[in-house]
Amino acid sequence: MLSWNEIETKAIAFSKTWRNCKGDERQEAQTFEKDFMSVFGVDWHEGLHEYQVYDYQGRVGYVDYLLPGKILIEMKSKGESLVKAYNQGYDYAKCLKPDEYPELLMVSDFNFIQVTNLKTMQTFKKFKVSELKNKVRMLGTLAGYNSEVTFKTDIEVNTDASYKMAKLHDKLKENGYEGRNLEVYLVRLLFCLFAEDTGIFESGAFENYILSSKEDGSDLSSRMISLFSILNTPENKRMKTLPNELKKFRYINGKLFSEMLPPAFFDHKMRSLILDCCNFDWGYISPAIFGAMFQGVMNQKERRELGAHYTSEKNIMKLIKPLFLDDLWDEFNRCKISTVQLEAFHNKIASLYFFDPACGCGNFLIITYRELRLLEFELLKMLYDNKQMTIIETLCKVSVNQFYGIEVEEFPCQIAYVGLLLMKHQMDIETSNYFGINFIDFPITDTANIVHGNALKMSWEDVVSKDKLSYIIGNPPFIGARFMNTEQKEDILTLFDSIKNAGNLDYVTGWYKKASEYIIDTNIKSAFVSTNSIVQGEQSPILWRVLFEKYNIHIDFAYRTFKWGNEAKGKAAVHCVIIGFSSSKIFSNMRIFLEDETVIYAENINPYLVNADNVFIESRKKAICNVPTMCLGNMPNDGGYLLFSDEEKEEFLSSNPNSEKWFKKFVGSHEYINSITRWCLWLEGTSPSELKSCKGILERISKVREFRLASKRKATQKLADSPMNFGEIRQPKGNYILVPRHSSEKRKYLPIGFMEPDVICGDANLMIPEATIYEFGILISNVHMVWMRTICGRIKSDYRYSNNLVYNNFPWPSINEKHRELIERAAWEVLYIREKYPNDSLANLYDPLLMPLDLLRAHRNLDKEVYKAYGIEWESEEMCMAKLIEMYLELIENKK
Repeated sequence: MLSWNEIETKAIAFSKTWRNCKGDERQEAQTFEKDFMSVFGVDWHEGLHEYQVYDYQGRVGYVDYLLPGKILIEMKSKGESLVKAYNQGYDYAKCLKPDEYPELLMVSDFNFIQVTNLKTMQTFKKFKVSELKNKVRMLGTLAGYNSEVTFKTDIEVNTDASYKMAKLHDKLKENGYEGRNLEVYLVRLLFCLFAEDTGIFESGAFENYILSSKEDGSDLSSRMISLFSILNTPENKRMKTLPNELKKFRYINGKLFSEMLPPAFFDHKMRSLILDCCNFDWGYISPAIFGAMFQGVMNQKERRELGAHYTSEKNIMKLIKPLFLDDLWDEFNRCKISTVQLEAFHNKIASLYFFDPACGCGNFLIITYRELRLLEFELLKMLYDNKQMTIIETLCKVSVNQFYGIEVEEFPCQIAYVGLLLMKHQMDIETSNYFGINFIDFPITDTANIVHGNALKMSWEDVVSKDKLSYIIGNPPFIGARFMNTEQKEDILTLFDSIKNAGNLDYVTGWYKKASEYIIDTNIKSAFVSTNSIVQGEQSPILWRVLFEKYNIHIDFAYRTFKWGNEAKGKAAVHCVIIGFSSSKIFSNMRIFLEDETVIYAENINPYLVNADNVFIESRKKAICNVPTMCLGNMPNDGGYLLFSDEEKEEFLSSNPNSEKWFKKFVGSHEYINSITRWCLWLEGTSPSELKSCKGILERISKVREFRLASKRKATQKLADSPMNFGEIRQPKGNYILVPRHSSEKRKYLPIGFMEPDVICGDANLMIPEATIYEFGILISNVHMVWMRTICGRIKSDYRYSNNLVYNNFPWPSINEKHRELIERAAWEVLYIREKYPNDSLANLYDPLLMPLDLLRAHRNLDKEVYKAYGIEWESEEMCMAKLIEMYLELIENKK
């Protein structure tokens, strides 16, 4: 059985052999498989090549390579889908005999390898063939090692590293070393740990330096002071009498160790914690992930859900790919045929400058830097693969000094600064390994420009000149208008001075405003991740009217609402959009990305992220069309004393038997959608003598009075004058349509319905008195849903219906009597089918997984009739919204 060192050595040789292959499945797959198996000491002939299998329908297939009980390998040519390869391989595996069923499924396209453990069904992240040395343990079963050997994910590795730092942080803080000094100290330790495991320091130099201290830690404080001083001293300025153990440490520079910190005094436990950190391989951490987690260890609350709020690489790529990265790769591919063009392109990417004005721990900057280096790496391979490269440091032109950031907290600034240095070193290692040159770029000469300050109060020109800047990127803080502190609220009101209703804007809008001011009349392109509220509800017209009309901003690309999360356990799930924008119309390829990765190529992207004309839909008190009025339901404002469940009602009646005549059914949105019975005391118009005759009612209205008087709002205090009544009464005299104000995003249709006047409608609903089956048919149609989903505000991702914003602005069709009858007939059919399911709530009937087929068909039939009324192609929601916006703009124009 081979040792791990032998396997890793063979893996390096394998990677070098296959780095420049054609990647042709037919010509090279067998040789690739043979060389791969030899890495683990397995004779390729022990397995089966082109092994014939039959699926459950008797169709024949051929497994590329099978080592029974161990591994199934499925190959594809370079650039082909690994997903397709996985599906094919997994289908083959399911058709094998029990004694043939493999533990591992591996797929490869000669560039990448992806491994799935079929026992645990864990699929590991795909990796480059050049990275096999670092991934061999996930394939250890091939070499005879314990089959339970697991390979930690990036998240697990970085979480482990963060917790090790957390323990040291806690112990130092417990002993009085805290605040900024502690933060800087930990950043320095992080660098030393990383440097030891990645070749910046001699192997084992830092760990041996700690081991050479006294076991009780009593001399470690002075030793660390000496080390930090040496790391900040050039070799030619060091004393000749410097101890040998300190001569092993190179000069770092970059101001990382320049500040003199107060001494941190150690004991045996703290020394042990540092040594425990030394036992971890810090070469495997991801600077893009670890930074946010490292910050998290400083806060006990954040530590409980460590990693939940870091920005995943996948989501960062969603922003930078359409903003610039896709275009750069396209340009690179066009330049491949010409050395002159490649060199010019190399100079171009080295002249691009990036700015994140809310950089946090630097995730966006770090990933962007890495992607530019990867692009440069491919470029260097094209230019120098067959030439002798000896001056790699002069040929790698992409530099961390192309990156700028602002961060309001000081500690994340330090992490971002160091994170970019760590990523630079990792990319230097990858380039060095490929070209066979040992390149360690220290002392530091180029550094990122990370500024500590409030981005909404600073002049961005003082950080980076707009004359040289290329792109603005980032995800500013997700803080809603109702959750900002006093300083944050002041920031927004100052920026949007004199703008009506600016107090309703989320904090992120401040970055849009600052960016728009900064990029006006330039070619700078910008993109931010934002909460989706800025393209919905009341915020959309407030923000975008300013940006479009004052700064000539236009939207270049956008991701519509998606869940912004990451791979961490307990991950944060925020509903976000990504918006790319600029001032000059230089973006020719406007695209709208949907959550399912569908791409809409747009002629214009408006403030609602729709391919339609620009429009600013503001609240209005009266409907824009001649339709029945929609109003809010009745508001109890009673502290709960006028409302009853079934059990509470029965208990009340047992001691107040004459009060039943005052009970009426009460429905809020939750009760209505879920068929929950609730009751209220409806005492409107009841005489004082009748009220006095019922002791229980007197007690209840007395409690209501106390509740209202205790309010800080004068309007509520005034309602104490009539404690027997609801705070606001709007109950219709006849049947009415009920519209829940809040409804799940999962539903294809809004569950509205007709109610009788004896059912009291609560203020969690909206009502349309005097409405007919025609209004019902239009409102429950997909056309109205398309409008509502686009225009309405949200609570998280759930719909928040507004009469003033959604209903009053909705364009109704102009139709003849015959078409009206067709819509009414289809609407009656929906109600008729609902009645076939008396034991099911609307929540069940409109659950996408449970919706009865006959109800779905009835809705689709209604949709067809309504689409015809609008002259819209059936089920084209994009066309539908564009048509509705066109109609809305015509209505607005006619109102002038």
